[in-house]
Amino acid sequence: MPDLEIIVLGTGTSHGVPMIGCDCQVCTSDDPRDKRTRPSIFVCHKELHILIDTTPELRLQCIANQINRVDAVLFTHHHADHVAGLDDLRRFNWLTKKSMPCYGTKRTLDALRRMFLYAFEHAPDSPHSRPHLTLHELDGRPFEIAGHEIIPIPLLHGPMPVLGFRFGKFAYCTDCSIVPDDSRSLLHGVEVLILDALRHDTHPTHMNLSQAVETAQRIGASRTYFTHMAHQLKHADTNAMLPDGMELAYDGLRIEI
Repeated sequence: MPDLEIIVLGTGTSHGVPMIGCDCQVCTSDDPRDKRTRPSIFVCHKELHILIDTTPELRLQCIANQINRVDAVLFTHHHADHVAGLDDLRRFNWLTKKSMPCYGTKRTLDALRRMFLYAFEHAPDSPHSRPHLTLHELDGRPFEIAGHEIIPIPLLHGPMPVLGFRFGKFAYCTDCSIVPDDSRSLLHGVEVLILDALRHDTHPTHMNLSQAVETAQRIGASRTYFTHMAHQLKHADTNAMLPDGMELAYDGLRIEI
């Protein structure tokens, strides 16, 4: 059994691919790898099952990948494409008969309380209409869940601070335009990396493909998968031009370490 199994649940931008009202060659592609739901992964760390972000398609992502257990949720940040599926955590409350532990920065958790006010209000007359969540604030230091160490990786999403996460030899760094030098040192020795790569053109809050390739080369993982792709990146054509050891991730990809 591998130490880690990662299931890539979604690899698209906030619009998803195909986008509403678009007939470009990627949005109309027959390649299933060009169908991209919003970005999220599922990490199986031996007996621990961790979801990173709750996308608008969370229910569909869990059904498609036969995910029947979630022990904890980590949030990279509070943008809608990463949190809008929060209510679907109710189903895991039913399955586990427990509140769901959720981890994020103070800014992220405060935003969740505002965005999903009903989930945190006392509602004795409607106890089953909201997810039951236990929020844990991250302060930037490594933390443990069920004895497994997780290292937060500070990233910049334009001017906005967000988090990536490292699990042993694997790291997930979505939604970033810069990996600061101190954060790159936290990624030293990573063997498998999932990294933001939006499109070919530059963008103020995301890496474009060439920036992502350069950043991945500096980090030095033996395998790098790119995520959060817009409809400008066709899966097969883009992979054909990438350096050895780098490729686009796709919804449903499974990685073992």
